[in-house]
Amino acid sequence: MAEAERIIGTPDTPDATGGGKERPDSEGTPAAGEPGTGPAAAAGASGTGEAEATAAPPRGRRRIAVLFAVAAFAYVLDLVSKLIVVEKLEHHPPIEIIGDWLKFEAIRNAGAAFGFGEAFTVIFTMIAAAVIVVIARLARKLYSLPWAIALGLLLGGALGNLTDRIFRAPGVFEGAVVDFIAPKHFAVFNLADSAIVCGGILIVLLSFRGLDPDGTVHKD
Repeated sequence: MAEAERIIGTPDTPDATGGGKERPDSEGTPAAGEPGTGPAAAAGASGTGEAEATAAPPRGRRRIAVLFAVAAFAYVLDLVSKLIVVEKLEHHPPIEIIGDWLKFEAIRNAGAAFGFGEAFTVIFTMIAAAVIVVIARLARKLYSLPWAIALGLLLGGALGNLTDRIFRAPGVFEGAVVDFIAPKHFAVFNLADSAIVCGGILIVLLSFRGLDPDGTVHKD
């Protein structure tokens, strides 16, 4: 019986050969299985903290959603407007919106935004594709809402014009972009061009304010 009691071991039972000494578990080190102590309890506490930490969605994920929402809105708006212009306005007289100051006139533009550089259509197509890739990579570190809006405008505009480059005549990567907004004494442009310009202006303003895409603010 003494040997069995020694093997089983209880904190309050003297060891058979220990001269009445208690086991180390009873001298300050909690016994295994004792509630609220030991590695299991620590792991449980850590697990609770991790659960609380992951309960709220990361800021970056919310900002990425804004970026793609703005890009999708700009892209769809540009795409729908061009479909309407091609169907209703192409090969028809211009529509005067504000007298001679602003007209809607369908123009096929093989160059860059606002009709510049018509001899470099393929190069502009590659630049637009590169811009899309850069924005997609930058989105992983995006924590700033203003930057998400700015990059979303750039992405939507680049996708809008790139769609024309790929799918419109005269051929793949050489397609002419549909422009239709014609202010007086200014180049004809489209909504994709407008989104790109607005996004670029916003990025310049954010840079002057020292706001980085990751949400940090620095002063030079």
